[in-house]
Amino acid sequence: MCSGVSKSIAIAIACLGVLCGAFNGAFATVPELSSTRVVFQTNYGDIEFGFYPSVAPRTVEHIFKLVRLGCYNTNHFFRVDKGFVAQVADVAGGRTAPMNEVQKLEAEKTLVGEFSDVKHVRGILSMGRYSDPDSAQSSFSMLLGDAPHLDGEYAIFGKVTKGDETLRKLEQLPTRKEGIFVMV
Repeated sequence: MCSGVSKSIAIAIACLGVLCGAFNGAFATVPELSSTRVVFQTNYGDIEFGFYPSVAPRTVEHIFKLVRLGCYNTNHFFRVDKGFVAQVADVAGGRTAPMNEVQKLEAEKTLVGEFSDVKHVRGILSMGRYSDPDSAQSSFSMLLGDAPHLDGEYAIFGKVTKGDETLRKLEQLPTRKEGIFVMV
């Protein structure tokens, strides 16, 4: 009878070891958010997000500078694809207000892609770009679902920390299809 108990305990310990290894693997790519937060105010509610400077330092610096310069003021989401992304327009073309020279200089900068092993899951902030992996400027997406096909292909720089209810409202907006895009 003791040997049966010993085998059960050994199996439980082995299973626990496997589970701990799986959890460590899953959490090993979840970086720490910096203490800096940015709030986007929309007609549907606020969205707060934080940054991953350890994952994409140049991207975080660039986006935060654009925010500080007011470049995202009067900008909009041009694409909302339910369960996939809510994409913020490039500030050079998406704003309704004109930009000053300092804003234009920063907005026109092109970033070298900072790709990581962080996963594209709901709430992640990921840079938009053209087919060139080093073509990101200021457009970015807030993930509305898991998108493993984007992993390692687009630079992740942050995460939504508050405002998931606002993202859910955005997902309910009427959209129209333009080619491969679902537009607001």
